[in-house]
Amino acid sequence: MTTLTLNSLSSKFGLTIHIVRSWLEHLDFSSQQEAEVFFEENLQMIKAKPFIKWVGWKRQLIAQFQELFPTEFNNYHEPFLWWWAVFFNLQKEKSYLSDVNEELINLYKVIKNKPKKLISFLESLEYSKEKFLELRFWDREEWWLKKYSKIERAGRFIYLNRTCFNWLYRVNSSGEFNVPFWKYTNPDFVQKKNILNTSKLLNRTKAKIKLSSFEQVLKNANSWDFIYFDPPYDVLTESSNFTSYDKSWFWQDMQKKLAKVFRKLDKMWCKVMLSNHNTPFIRKLYKGFDFKIVKATRMINSKASGRGKVEEIVVRNY
Repeated sequence: MTTLTLNSLSSKFGLTIHIVRSWLEHLDFSSQQEAEVFFEENLQMIKAKPFIKWVGWKRQLIAQFQELFPTEFNNYHEPFLWWWAVFFNLQKEKSYLSDVNEELINLYKVIKNKPKKLISFLESLEYSKEKFLELRFWDREEWWLKKYSKIERAGRFIYLNRTCFNWLYRVNSSGEFNVPFWKYTNPDFVQKKNILNTSKLLNRTKAKIKLSSFEQVLKNANSWDFIYFDPPYDVLTESSNFTSYDKSWFWQDMQKKLAKVFRKLDKMWCKVMLSNHNTPFIRKLYKGFDFKIVKATRMINSKASGRGKVEEIVVRNY
């Protein structure tokens, strides 16, 4: 279909050009009317959104990212899954989504394959400090990964994230969730419609979800694939090193390792994009590539002066 058709569908249904293009590519509609019927019938699924929150949440940057994504590419890879704000805004067929956070990967596999059972478990939970502390204690128990089902663990992940301080997900060096409870007004930790729509989206796009480190992308990616890296960020100051979403810390040696992977993908003729804090260290690592500066709102810092607008750098090889 033509660019005119893309713009028309995007405007009519309030969708980004990237989303419309992805669906037109893998469903191959015979006419605009057929495409319009599909979007009308599946709009809630297509407008599914991330349902867990994170410090540095990418949804606030998506508007700035739209112009930075490549317009044409083959498969999509997101090796640092976080909250999939980029996947939700590309919806490429057969996206390869991975992370080293076992509980995060378990959550999305459950959402894809058993959404109704997850919703049922979440609906059985009451919102209280007592219930929060009970679920938070699970990972202190011996063999807890085997003691609790995958559905219970997935429900715990969402519940803790939506009812803890600042929606922060943080674990200590032992992998134990250690964020305190916070009092909100009727937090929606069930999100029934969104979970069902996300499940449909993951299945319709044939998303591949896997527990693996970012280096594995070198084995899965091919020429003209698009890879987006959203690693744990380089610290701005020592006091800003406030969070870890996995028991393995992502220090500067890991940033260097990631930069090597980035350069190898570049030599493989892949299209690669990475975001991080705009620090001298990161700029040096990716010297020679295209830099774009975007503004993000930072809500977590031990000092009030460290909150507010901060610069992030987007590195691209295209």
